[in-house]
Amino acid sequence: MTSIKEQAAISRLLSFLQDWDNAGKVARNNILNNFIEANQGKTAPELEQEFSQGASLFLVRLTTWLRLTYPLLNRKTVSNRYLIEFLEVGGVLTLLEILALNKIKEEDKKESVKLLQVIANSGRKYKELICESYGVRSIAEFLAKSKSEETQEEVQVLLDSLIHGNPKYQNQVYKGLIALLPCASPKAQQLALQTLRTAQSIIGTTHPSIVDCVLKVLCTMHLEVQYEAIELIKDLVNYDVCPALLKGLVALLIPSFKETSKLQSQIVSDSSVLELTSHLPLFLQQAAAAKAIGILARHNTTLAEEMLHLRVIHSLMAAMGNTDHSNSQRQASLTLEYFVQLFPVVEENVRKTMGEELYKLFLSNAENLYMNIDSIQADILAANKVNVTRGSSPCLQCCTSAASPTAT
Repeated sequence: MTSIKEQAAISRLLSFLQDWDNAGKVARNNILNNFIEANQGKTAPELEQEFSQGASLFLVRLTTWLRLTYPLLNRKTVSNRYLIEFLEVGGVLTLLEILALNKIKEEDKKESVKLLQVIANSGRKYKELICESYGVRSIAEFLAKSKSEETQEEVQVLLDSLIHGNPKYQNQVYKGLIALLPCASPKAQQLALQTLRTAQSIIGTTHPSIVDCVLKVLCTMHLEVQYEAIELIKDLVNYDVCPALLKGLVALLIPSFKETSKLQSQIVSDSSVLELTSHLPLFLQQAAAAKAIGILARHNTTLAEEMLHLRVIHSLMAAMGNTDHSNSQRQASLTLEYFVQLFPVVEENVRKTMGEELYKLFLSNAENLYMNIDSIQADILAANKVNVTRGSSPCLQCCTSAASPTAT
């Protein structure tokens, strides 16, 4: 026989469930909020005692309601048992569906992401379940479309969790992050680049598409995105994609206006402002490439030598002659200054091509050279024929006693 205390608990449970079953949306929200407030932090055994071993009955009602109407559980303390029951009734698919629904509030979607974090952090098999439910694509698409930076940061936490301790699907997450790079959201790009650095170190191999995707990100006007892209580039030069990456960076120093010109030909206008606007992404990419090349060269002399083979000096000087974009001139000039200091053969050829007057201006203040040159000097830089493809042993200006350099 049940005790009086147990009978009272059963009576409370039945009354509670009856109230829930008879309640509408607003009343159920109130019941749920009161339940959360009263039971925050309780363990599974404590909940079972409170509900006379019938807490699962409420969980089933709650998840069924969730699937039917997509309201959101604001907070939830999940034990392993309740987590399994939640998943058995399609909890993961429901949470992922919430992310794709247009009529759901952003705040609710953020809480859905938090629940997915809880599930992912419960172990490898739960991460696999999310991935098997096409979760990576749903989560990545939501990151790209979300308008809330706070929500996007929660998504990054989720993706970071899915990349750790998930060997079966870590490549799927990695590819999903790469696919995010062309998206229109700067915040999503920034977070994807950050997470890619972690993913790259875990996976250890590269996907062929990563070079093109990262280089295209350099056309951004958002400095925080550019910074993360260059940080990833610094990591990627340690992998097999290094040759392609260096070749791509040097190529960006002399933009191809083929596609842009095609666009221009469709517009009947003589406006130079319109032309500059259409070229702006390529100029931003040019400046960022010059900056990245300088950073790589300063970090690793071997990379600097490799870029000499790619005629980086010719391309840097050409970028310095781009009077339509001062930052391209500035970044290229600063990077060229380092190569001049590092390789005597570069110093010799740059001096010869610039002429003494322009070279003195360059030496006196490379960063502000673009402010002090005239149109003729800019043309000299843009049309330069420098062809340095090999350097002698690299040295600083104080080491000019090195062997005679070779220029080809």
